[in-house]
Amino acid sequence: MPNKFWKGQWDVVAIASMVLLAFSFAFGGASRDHALRLALVELAALPLLVVAAGRLIRTGDWREHRFALGILAATAAIPLIQLLPVPPALWTGLPGRDQMVLALELAGLAPGWVPLSLAPDRTWDSALALLPPVAIFLATLTLAREGRVRLVGLCLAAALIGILLGAAQLASGGEQLYPWETTSAGSVTGFFANRNHLAGFLVATLPFAAVWGGACLRRRNDRGVALWAAALFVGVVVIALAAIRSRAGVTLFVPVLLFSLLAAWVASGRGRPAPALLLLVGAAAAALTVVSVMALPPVLARFETNAQPEVRFERWPLVAETAQTYLPIGSGIGSFDAVYRSVEPLDQLDGTFFNQAHNEYLETWLEAGWPGLALILAFLVWYGRRLSSAWKAEPSRERDLQRAASIAIGVFLLHSAGDYPLRTETLAVVFALCCGLLELARRSDQPARDAAVEPTARR
Repeated sequence: MPNKFWKGQWDVVAIASMVLLAFSFAFGGASRDHALRLALVELAALPLLVVAAGRLIRTGDWREHRFALGILAATAAIPLIQLLPVPPALWTGLPGRDQMVLALELAGLAPGWVPLSLAPDRTWDSALALLPPVAIFLATLTLAREGRVRLVGLCLAAALIGILLGAAQLASGGEQLYPWETTSAGSVTGFFANRNHLAGFLVATLPFAAVWGGACLRRRNDRGVALWAAALFVGVVVIALAAIRSRAGVTLFVPVLLFSLLAAWVASGRGRPAPALLLLVGAAAAALTVVSVMALPPVLARFETNAQPEVRFERWPLVAETAQTYLPIGSGIGSFDAVYRSVEPLDQLDGTFFNQAHNEYLETWLEAGWPGLALILAFLVWYGRRLSSAWKAEPSRERDLQRAASIAIGVFLLHSAGDYPLRTETLAVVFALCCGLLELARRSDQPARDAAVEPTARR
């Protein structure tokens, strides 16, 4: 009876996880101006959050994930603490609040209790936006292996759907196939509002396809189908990146492909590279050849040095200087737009707007101060430890997913240095899924358990 009970709980978590991930792809592809769609994703996260957290607590499994859960709790605590009202004796003495005090004095008003955040409405939105990634992370820790594989499979299917939608957008030339009003017609964005985010997502799925194809070489079944499907996926992604023309996607592609091929070789058994494994390399090479012949000039044009100067690089020094003003606690999660507008030089005012720093590390430094920096360092420590565990382990289905997840996390970390991918709900959920997969690398008994159910091909 207990086994049947827990099996039912697994089914509930698996179904709720698939629903949340599907909602994230359908309604979470924009980072602004779409509160209703984002609310749908957040509401879809609530049942999963309750069930997954309850399972972790009842089974006591949370104890083996204390470090990761501590980082997760700190991430959620920062915006919540910034929303707490504090007395005027405290907040008026904080750095960067002098303009608020001056405004109250000019209005003849006495300071009262206010939150620590300078933009509490945006901080509250940011806190709610954490619900879906937190829910999917907790669910990943509680799911059976088959459930985790299905989630990864859904991500790969979503990547193909995004490519097909992007192809339709490119062919139509109109605005009717774009799901977001904030998208520029003519760009290939798929179900995202930003082409860079589609490109980053596609690059992050490459390692999962690669290990899927590599793993079939160490198993006796589905060798042909899985390997050909993985090779086809890699080739399609290469061509899609050329059509998207995202500098971030093109820049990240080569190193990610190399690490993905390395992960595929590990998944195949770490032996002499099988001729079949070269199919993945051949698919990428063939796609690159097609791109070079048909679409190389437009792609290279995106990297021309004589083009319009990159605004984000010119404004990063001002962001860093402004961040110093609000130390040690920051200006509040989500407050970047309001804060930057207050310090933006008059000679930089034009028809565009700089609503994000396009550098998550700088923006976190501004909005969360020293606690945000400490959180980033703690995450990097966790990432390094789990990455080491995943890559040192013997091949298995679980370890294959973990190694792929470690590469995908690296994609998001690098992409965040020049953009804001994790401010998009879809990518935040995918990132949390990858973190959940990698967190399971701490289990030292995993290879032995997998070896008992996964036959190894003779060499």
